Order: sequence, then C-alpha cells, then structure tokens
Amino acid sequence: MSSATLPPLVEPAAELTKDEVARYSRHLIIPDVGVDGQKRLKNAKVLVIGAGGLGSPALLYLAAAGVGTLGIVEFDEVDSSNLQRQIIHGESDIGRSKADSARDSIVEINSHVTVHLHKIRLEPDNAVDLFRQYDLIVDGTDNFATRYLVNDAAVLAGKPYVWGSIYRFEGQVSVFWEDAPDGRGINYRDLYPEAPPPGMVPSCAEGGVLGVLCASIGSVMVTEAIKLITGIGESLLGRLMVYDALDMNYRTIKLRRDPAREPITELIDYDAFCGVVSEEGQAAAIGSTITARELKDMLDAGKDVAIIDVREPVEWDIVRIEGATLIPKDRILSGEALAELPQNRPIVLHCKSGVRSAEALAALKQAGFSDATHLQGGILAWANQIDPSLPVY
Repeated sequence: MSSATLPPLVEPAAELTKDEVARYSRHLIIPDVGVDGQKRLKNAKVLVIGAGGLGSPALLYLAAAGVGTLGIVEFDEVDSSNLQRQIIHGESDIGRSKADSARDSIVEINSHVTVHLHKIRLEPDNAVDLFRQYDLIVDGTDNFATRYLVNDAAVLAGKPYVWGSIYRFEGQVSVFWEDAPDGRGINYRDLYPEAPPPGMVPSCAEGGVLGVLCASIGSVMVTEAIKLITGIGESLLGRLMVYDALDMNYRTIKLRRDPAREPITELIDYDAFCGVVSEEGQAAAIGSTITARELKDMLDAGKDVAIIDVREPVEWDIVRIEGATLIPKDRILSGEALAELPQNRPIVLHCKSGVRSAEALAALKQAGFSDATHLQGGILAWANQIDPSLPVY
C-alpha cells in the first residue's frame, strides 16, 4: 500500500450471493477490486446530497456498482428544465418528488440496493445526526451555504466526503476528510476559507451548465467514492481536480491545510455566512421593491417608467418584458452605464429572480437614483403572475 493510499473505509460484507457474483463479475475479475472490494461496496452506506445535476449520475453509478445502501437528501420536485442534465429523471416524472423519482430509477437498475429517502432540507439541526448514519457523503449541491454546512457537519460527524461543483463548461472535484489518517486531514475551508461575495459567482440557474458536464464530474465523484470504500488507488484527498470540457483537459492542484484555520466546533447560520444577497442589496431593496402586479398597474395607468433589465444578453434572447432596455448588471456596478440611465423618470430594475437586480439597485442608490426600485421575483414572477405566455428558463 503506497503512502498515498488510504485504508478501506468499509468492512466487507459476509458474502456475495450467486446472483451478485453474476451481476458484478466485471468488477470481480479486476484484481484491485475482486471479491473483497465488492463485499465492501455491498456493506457501504453512502449519502448523496441532492438528486440533481451531479446527484443523478452519481446515484445511478453508485447503484450499478453495488453500493448496498444509498441515502438521498432531496426535497425538490422534477421540473422540465432539469431533464437536460438530471438523467435519473424522465418526462413522466415532471411534477413528482425528485427523491421518489430517483429511488424508482435506482431500483430499476439494482433491486439489491436499499434506498433511504430524506425528504428534508439539510439544516444545521439535522445534518450531523444524519451524516453519522452513513460511511461517506457525496455532495452535489449547487450553493455555497449548503456546501459549508455539508463540510462542517462532515467534520463534526467524523466522515469523509466527495465534493463536486460545475459551471458552464468547467467542473471541480476533491475529497475532504478532517479525520483522515496520517495527519492528512483537510476540509473545504482549506480551499475556500470564505464564501465569495454575493452575486460574484452565478449559480447554474443563472449561468447555465452543459448537461453532459454533470456526467463527467459525477463519474469522477463516484470513482473517488469507490476508491475510498475499497481502499484502492490514490484519493483526491489533498488535491483539487479541475476539468475544462472545451479545452478537454484535466489538471490537479495540490491542496494544503490552512495553518491559520480555526477548528470547526459547531454549526452556524450558513445563509448569513454566505449572504445570498449582500447587505447593501438587502438594505437597498427595503421599501424599494415592487411586485409584478404593481408594475403592471403602473404600465396600465400609462405611467412613464424605465424598465431596465440587468440580465445577460443570452438571457434577453430567451425572454424579455416588452418595453424593457437591456443594461447588464456588471456595466451598472462598474459605473460605465450610469450615464445611459434616464434622470427624469422612475427606474424599475429587474433580473431573472431578483438577486442581481437588488445588487444593481444598491449601486444606483449610491449613485443618487434615490427613487429607483426593483421587481420582486424578477422576470420569473412577471411570467408567472402577469404573462403566462412567456417562456421561463
């Protein structure tokens, strides 16, 4: 065993049945996996956070590999926009619980797998107890608040976890395990001590993701999970793998423990820690937020308002509010677009959901546009409440 190899995480199950030997034969004839490795997979309990972009391929391949117990944390429902990448769900699942849909697909692939559904939002008051019931956590979440919660709860529960993240054409994977043997312990806060400022890193819903990227990154995550369970190969513990689909290259970057990092002793308020909307954005929005209905009433009354759309040009191409003007948020924040804004009529900012427009509103207030407002819920609210003929994305 090389110094970089970790001992197996899971003890082997007592036996494989005749059916299991036939099913997993392509694993059993690999010397590194063999009967012993397959018995460890059979005995393993893996918790996957989310049955979305990364959770979908991860769950399918963990099930196919013969991981005996899979837990799924998921409270959302299947939406048609999920199907471009969340391959565990199908058209007939639209509107269903993602957890139920994922379980059905898993059982169809491998009825030997025990599936536990946790139809909850992961919270500081339930995460540690939940993690203690599993050997390994696979984190496929898409927001910083949940990532820090998963990290800190895994530290407190003493569990390793495989982390992945995706955006447009790029993905990242690593393994974090504070209690790893030989002093190799490292956690997510060594890579990202603090969350980026709100609005700095768009979510997949705001920035998009190439569907097949989920397969590339999800399969690497499952590979790491299998290696940890069976104790083979060199783990990504202490390394960050970065994948660029357009250039088609994988590179790994060494990670080191941050000597200045404070030990994690308790869970905190992660939404506050990550500030989904900045304090400036929140402050600007108080008393300066209008609803879709209020905006419609103003327009119907013939009020001369300037509707400024702060989304990106590709989003404008998908759907727009009639009469709006496109000025992307970054041009407002940098100050370059301030001269293009009308001084003589009220300004209503909007984005997709209301987060970016709150940031832009703060910049406008600072520049002296004191009566500017923004649209609560963005163009999604407008399409929902005012004009259902508009496409949503």
